[in-house]
Amino acid sequence: MKAKMFTLAALAAAAGFAQPAFAQDTNGTEVAPNGTSFRGVRIEGNVGGDRFQSEGNHNHKFGFGGTVGFDGTLGERFVIGAEGSFWKPGSGNENSSDLGGGLRIDHKAFEEWGAAVRAGYLVSPQFLVFGKAGYVNGEQRKRLVGPAGETLVYDHYRADGYQVGGGTEYTLTPNSSVPVYVNAQYVYSNYHGNSGRQRLMAGVGVRFK
Repeated sequence: MKAKMFTLAALAAAAGFAQPAFAQDTNGTEVAPNGTSFRGVRIEGNVGGDRFQSEGNHNHKFGFGGTVGFDGTLGERFVIGAEGSFWKPGSGNENSSDLGGGLRIDHKAFEEWGAAVRAGYLVSPQFLVFGKAGYVNGEQRKRLVGPAGETLVYDHYRADGYQVGGGTEYTLTPNSSVPVYVNAQYVYSNYHGNSGRQRLMAGVGVRFK
């Protein structure tokens, strides 16, 4: 719920802030001063590597997700927007820590919901370099396992945290009414409770101007 509320507020703020930067063409279509396609609502799919770390250990797994966002232009070179995201490392990403005496802790991370504000610089009308920061909430599970493999303590919960990241984005069809773009990005999430996640993702999406 927190992630959804944050996302809606961020999208509204970005839309209001970026609106004055648009210009009108003769057909009444909103266009940026430099003709870039980096504006409007976007929807994308993401795939890549997931590294979950806790208790001094980590594990790698393939993950997938999606992003919905809104971008507007400021002048001819700057883009600002907001986004909401979902990420899932398959059936979960787990690592185990040996505590000695036959005891171990299994820590597993499941899906993550996030909301972020991102800002970027247009190297060209089709190529964007960006950074972002925001809020994340992830489902996690901790289990203390005894010498015989029995579960001594079990805790299933949701953890809040923050995310920071950055990447590049390129528009493949800038003159289309629904431009297609690709991107690559790195995102680090830090959860309260001494755990974190790193994602290296590729994405493909469409933008509705």
